[in-house]
Amino acid sequence: MKKVYKISLIVILVMAIFGVSAMAGLYYWASRDLPGFKNITDYKPPLVTTIYTHDKKVLGYFYREKRFLVRMDEMTPLLPKAFLAAEDASFYEHDGVDFSAISRAFVANLKGGSIKQGGSTITQQIIKRLLLSPEKSYSRKIKEAILAFRLEHYLDKNEILTIYLNQLYLGAGAYGVEAAARIYFGKHVNELTVAECALLAGLPQSPSRYNPYRHPEKAKARQLYVLGQMYERGWIDSDQYNTAIDQPLVYKSMDDPSWQNGPYYLEEVRRWLVDQYGEDAVYTGGLSVVTACDLKHQEAADAAVRAGLEDSSTRRGWHGPLAQLQPAEYQEFLTNEIVPVTNLRPDYWVKVLVTKVSKTEASVKFGNYSAKISVASMAWCRTPDIHKAHEEVRPVKDATIVLKVGDVVWAKLTKAFFKDGSEVNFHQISADSSELNDVSWTADLVQKPVVQGALVSMDPRNGEVKAMVGGYSFHESQFNRATQARRQPGSSFKPIVYSTAMDNGFTPASILMDAPFVYTDMSVGKLWKPENFEGVFYGPTLLRTALVKSRNLVTIRLAQKIGISKIIERAKAMGLESDFPNDLSVALGSASVTLMNLVEAYSAFARGGTTVKGRLVLTVNSAWGELLYESKPEVHDAISPQTAYIMCNLLKEVVQHGTGWRAKVLNRPVAGKTGTSNNEQDAWYMGFSPYLLTGVYIGFDQLTPMGKWETGSRAASPVWVDYRLKVENDYPYMDFPQPDGVVIAKIDAASGLLAGPSSKETFFLPFKEGTQPTKTASGAGEDSESGGGSSEDLFKQTF
Repeated sequence: MKKVYKISLIVILVMAIFGVSAMAGLYYWASRDLPGFKNITDYKPPLVTTIYTHDKKVLGYFYREKRFLVRMDEMTPLLPKAFLAAEDASFYEHDGVDFSAISRAFVANLKGGSIKQGGSTITQQIIKRLLLSPEKSYSRKIKEAILAFRLEHYLDKNEILTIYLNQLYLGAGAYGVEAAARIYFGKHVNELTVAECALLAGLPQSPSRYNPYRHPEKAKARQLYVLGQMYERGWIDSDQYNTAIDQPLVYKSMDDPSWQNGPYYLEEVRRWLVDQYGEDAVYTGGLSVVTACDLKHQEAADAAVRAGLEDSSTRRGWHGPLAQLQPAEYQEFLTNEIVPVTNLRPDYWVKVLVTKVSKTEASVKFGNYSAKISVASMAWCRTPDIHKAHEEVRPVKDATIVLKVGDVVWAKLTKAFFKDGSEVNFHQISADSSELNDVSWTADLVQKPVVQGALVSMDPRNGEVKAMVGGYSFHESQFNRATQARRQPGSSFKPIVYSTAMDNGFTPASILMDAPFVYTDMSVGKLWKPENFEGVFYGPTLLRTALVKSRNLVTIRLAQKIGISKIIERAKAMGLESDFPNDLSVALGSASVTLMNLVEAYSAFARGGTTVKGRLVLTVNSAWGELLYESKPEVHDAISPQTAYIMCNLLKEVVQHGTGWRAKVLNRPVAGKTGTSNNEQDAWYMGFSPYLLTGVYIGFDQLTPMGKWETGSRAASPVWVDYRLKVENDYPYMDFPQPDGVVIAKIDAASGLLAGPSSKETFFLPFKEGTQPTKTASGAGEDSESGGGSSEDLFKQTF
């Protein structure tokens, strides 16, 4: 008996040793090629980079996986419990592997004849997602269990659960619970109800199958299962359980403003970030970027540029329909152009099919709706002719001249009417009201412009760019005309010429001759004969008046007297970056610049002599809150405070009495200058006050004339005014401060001397102290002198 006992004991011992050896061998085999797991302890998942406005409103997101990192203490407390109930109820009790769950899964797999259940804990799921392949095999499960056991000894339970809740994919492009809360409920994780937590917790098992947008019934059934698990474990009481079951689930996504508001601004920020940190950091690093963008300014700028370009397009006449359809094609068009009820509002643009045309109106259809377009909205539809302004052509008074049955055109909705003829009051019905399904519309004929434009608005005190628009439609063209297009600024360059003159012996009261001028360009062997825009000559002219009225011939003579090299030197001192031709054409703005660069140069006037670089990005923080970048105003000396003030004074005169007259509507001290290049190819308006500097550019992407009278005054300044009217009242009334060393004198317009009793026209003009005239005019045109010189001196410098 003892012998049998000893043999049995030996056998058991041998088997135990064999078992331990087998387990050790299995462990060695499984662990010899295990990936390192310690990088999980420094968890850095792909995160969304968020771009904010200056006041922390979201401007847009950059990402490859839509994931927002959140801590446990930022979640509603029942959210983690809901996931534990669904995926790993004993999470806080095991060491990374739940052997009872594995046993249940093993039995289920034997019965099923294949691997259908895994019995994985949350820790194992993290290992599988971050370190191992998703294959279903027992060897992978063994490796998974070993790594999970190790991980549990490096991180505490809450750290592991935090990684899990941020890492898992929950369908609909949502990675992690915060993204899922935004996509399915339009909420943040700290705002979720118990019912919503349970819905999200049911998604990991099969995000596609339980997607509530596609399969709401399956999603609801899975949610009920999770709620039942939470209730059984005592994590919610009966009241919470019943309330959650009865709560209607309303699915809606949080608005994503990306590429909607200020898309050109957002793209400019994106390019800068990629240049600074690389694409991986921008699209996966979870950066938090604060910009100088102000949404009120940006929305006003976007609307002003769009309206200005549309107006510019209509002044060139009708380009014709988008398409001409045959009757057999009508239904397909109407089916494809269904308009969501939520979009049906006045000012919304729709593609419409012309179904009937009379002399007074056209009947059109779009989707399930109909509309009337009156001939009154077609008055602008003349035949395009760049040699004639639209005022020189009779307005269209017959709709049949413009439209034909079968035409597809753009129309802008104006009013809606019920069947009884009463007008729809959009303030009293919701955006998705079924009432709009049975209305008829009136609309205006419109066309999308080909002409492009840009706007940059900057606070000159610190360089913060409040708004940037780079074109009519970012979705149609991502080319940014504010920063990438280099075009001739025309007369908007003249203030740089006149500021140079103020430092080289001239004053606003100096007089030069406005008369024909011929210049021989020896380098190319050609004669250059510049002209004033009006095509007439005005004789002796004050420099003040030459700038206010934008007289080309006076400016050319002034440039010739100063010397082109000094003007180029001044332009570079003010920060302009261009290949300046070494000839007199520079004085009329022949050197191409970007709008952004010209705005920065003009800051020298608005700031009292120093320039400031435009700042879009203010701060960049890492996903963990570490400050990576903080911008400071980049300021450079350019001109003297006295010269800056004199130029501000003269440019205010441009607004009050010259080509910038449209800006007078602001009823504030505003300085400005228009610019128009040859053949009306480019139109500019640069306008500023001490607190806001705004530049506008209008022109075709290809060098093409915009048409007669499409100048800076007509094409660009209305955009400037439209934008500024919407934001101006946010600033206090403020004028340009007068520095020491500047005096104001009343000047006789005809002679440039101090005004006398017989002076017919006078101006109050600024002078650097000591340069003001000392003699008084005795009569109109008598004893005329320039800046205090004799009449003989005057005619020596008059060309």
